[in-house]
Amino acid sequence: MPEPSRAISGDLTARLQRVLEARGLDHVEPGPIDDTPDEDEPGHPEYHRRRRAAWSLARWETATPYRYQGATCTHPELQAWADRVVANPRSAGFVLLTGSFGTGKTHQSYGALRRIAEAGPDRYEVIAITAPDMYALMRPGGSERGTEYEVKRLKKIPLLLIDDLGTEKISEFTEEATYRLLNERYNESLPTLITSNLPALSAVDDRGVKQGPDLTDKLGERIADRLREITHIVPMEGPSRRRRGAA
Repeated sequence: MPEPSRAISGDLTARLQRVLEARGLDHVEPGPIDDTPDEDEPGHPEYHRRRRAAWSLARWETATPYRYQGATCTHPELQAWADRVVANPRSAGFVLLTGSFGTGKTHQSYGALRRIAEAGPDRYEVIAITAPDMYALMRPGGSERGTEYEVKRLKKIPLLLIDDLGTEKISEFTEEATYRLLNERYNESLPTLITSNLPALSAVDDRGVKQGPDLTDKLGERIADRLREITHIVPMEGPSRRRRGAA
């Protein structure tokens, strides 16, 4: 003898089936189910891009001095470089921003690094360092981990900013280390952003005399020539941002 609960359940099922057949609904095909995730759900590309962007921005904030935490990139050529880094880092190449003090080179540079982070790249590893600090690490005894460790770290980091290159005249030792660094990054097609208050090459007058110092005077002919060969040079012109701020 069937259990009462099962008998009742079977009877209800049969009655429901007869009602559906009477109404011609017994062979209705189920409609499609839209289970595609929206932008706020895992599985949607935009959801994961935003997650990568949040992580990258946290890395950017760690690498960026307090003064430049609000930096944005407005220079068209630098924006284009940053977008190339996002699309295909190996195609971005070197960029050298040159110009006098206060024209916004450092601000624009950190803004470019921020623009890359905000795009949510697949990988965001960056070192931002001033040239004097870089040379301090490269000199014998300048790092507890050793000079070769520091040079290798700068050679391999996926994204590098060297700020204020040419601030000081480098020694024969640091000249060799700098050449190795730049040459390795060029050969591996790793995006590199450099700023300098000096022009890559000074203008000359009618007599062939240089009109002021350039990177060759500070870095040596070997490094300066290599930079000019492998780098897209972007002159930064205009009045000093610092003087405008003080006014």
